[in-house]
Amino acid sequence: MHYKAPGQCPVCGEKLEITKLRCPKCSTVIEGSFEPCEFCRLPKEELEFVKVFIKCRGNIKDVEKELGISYPTVRSKLDTVIDLLGLKTAQKQSKVNIEPKVNKKNEKKEILDALSKNIITAKEASVRLRKLKN
Repeated sequence: MHYKAPGQCPVCGEKLEITKLRCPKCSTVIEGSFEPCEFCRLPKEELEFVKVFIKCRGNIKDVEKELGISYPTVRSKLDTVIDLLGLKTAQKQSKVNIEPKVNKKNEKKEILDALSKNIITAKEASVRLRKLKN
């Protein structure tokens, strides 16, 4: 059985590094300091979102349909992935708000609906609800 390698230290929260690789066929072992791919460090939920996003070729309307979530929720999930990957967009850096106005009451309902359907985790729901207050 194979487990997903943890990306963060359970004690201090620092990023873990890979120091040993082993071939399952011939048992050759290589030791050193290896960088995991950036996407390997994403939590499962965000990685699943990225897979759907890629499958839909970045078409947000298709992602909405596939996941049963709203445009603002897709954007929020995308922003979360961007942040987790340490990427900055020109929009984020300039703080220009070009997104359509969101009815906070409807967005809150959509977040809670997504939580009740296990589309998002309690942690992500909490983060999104806090963002609505700002």
